[in-house]
Amino acid sequence: MSLLSLHAISGGYSEVDIIHQISLEVQSGEIVTIAGTNGAGKSTLVKAVLGLLPRMSGQISLDGCEITTLAAEDRFYAGLAYVPQVANVFSSLTVRENLLVVRGVKRVQSRMQEVLETFPALVEKLSQRAGNLSGGERQQLAFARALMPSPKLMVLDEPTAALAPALVDKVFELVTQLPERGVAVLMVEQRARQALEISDRGYILDQGRCVLSGQADALLADSKMTQLYLGTR
Repeated sequence: MSLLSLHAISGGYSEVDIIHQISLEVQSGEIVTIAGTNGAGKSTLVKAVLGLLPRMSGQISLDGCEITTLAAEDRFYAGLAYVPQVANVFSSLTVRENLLVVRGVKRVQSRMQEVLETFPALVEKLSQRAGNLSGGERQQLAFARALMPSPKLMVLDEPTAALAPALVDKVFELVTQLPERGVAVLMVEQRARQALEISDRGYILDQGRCVLSGQADALLADSKMTQLYLGTR
């Protein structure tokens, strides 16, 4: 049984569909990347998964339970975590406060200590305002916040966006650590080649439709596909 299953998902923001009949799966322990050119419908699909798309048809299941009609906050309690592309921390709060304000966390203090073991660089920053952190540190904090309620699946929207090139590899390294913590990953990423290199499987969108899917290494080995949808190196 798939951890996350999408079946024939269509929808958009008005009467016109942006995504069309998309089906995908994420298994426990997997990293799955959604790639495609700008305007392909990647972010719209993420909103459908999160319960943030105004109009949608199809079916979504998480860990065997249908969540199609659940509100976004209820999907969070069902085990779905989300790290948005921007505004993913509370800038005016300290690092410690960012971790403590997450709702639905059992044994908050001990859970915070567990999470900080993965992000040791944040330990000495606990009293610092999140807005004063570097870009890489803010992204670590965003990951740490998302891990606080012990999610089953983390959805990442462009986790390397606006980061200096030197930090990109570090963020992808953080992503690879998530399955080791029992958290599967569904990731949208413009740096599609690098994302697929650390992924188990991938889905390629074009004009709101899934045009290719399969094992990540097989997708990367398809030279025609990579030139058409991922560009040249």
